[in-house]
Amino acid sequence: MEPKRYSSFAEFYPFYLSQHQDPVCRRLHYIGSSIILVIIINTLINQHWWQLLWLPVVSYGFAWLGHFIFEKNRPATFTYPLYSLWADWVMFGQMIRRLWRK
Repeated sequence: MEPKRYSSFAEFYPFYLSQHQDPVCRRLHYIGSSIILVIIINTLINQHWWQLLWLPVVSYGFAWLGHFIFEKNRPATFTYPLYSLWADWVMFGQMIRRLWRK
């Protein structure tokens, strides 16, 4: 069966959120995204460019643990890599905004 094709990010994002209902899965995404930011900042400060090799390991590692163990679904990044990357950061930004409001 051919996966649904989304014509815009706005159309894709509700699907993305539906694939992240488990709170542990979302937390693992947030942890991975936070570590990504730390790695990037540290790399820019120290100019140890080899550290960037950790980016896919950290980002996919935390996210895939969440999907395969807790959410029990197939990560959207397999079918929609660019929309999924964008959606990860939108979801992360929404989480940060919620934390600031508390």
